[in-house]
Amino acid sequence: MTETPLAARFADDQAIPWESVADGVKRKIMTYDANLMMVKVAFETGGIGTPHQHPHTQMSYVESGAFAITIAEETKTLRTGDAYYIPPDVWHGAVCLEAGILVDVFTPMREDFV
Repeated sequence: MTETPLAARFADDQAIPWESVADGVKRKIMTYDANLMMVKVAFETGGIGTPHQHPHTQMSYVESGAFAITIAEETKTLRTGDAYYIPPDVWHGAVCLEAGILVDVFTPMREDFV
């Protein structure tokens, strides 16, 4: 298994392995340092990003597919090209409506992912 280099200047998507995190959900850590982390998360239709919260600020980009994204008490359907922001310690989750990929960015990096 190829490990993601800390603060890699270039991330070779094809060389980074996927890690299964739930039924219909897998991720790969693209690159990171102590302050910032980028992660791709692939969902099959019906895949669920279980509602959770964390102390990190998160911004996510919908690379492909369609997702019902819940942040706090609000749910919106987002599609390819859309993005969203999650402040620290706010409950959030996702349900995949059409298979696709989210690109998540966290600050600081998610130590629990490595």
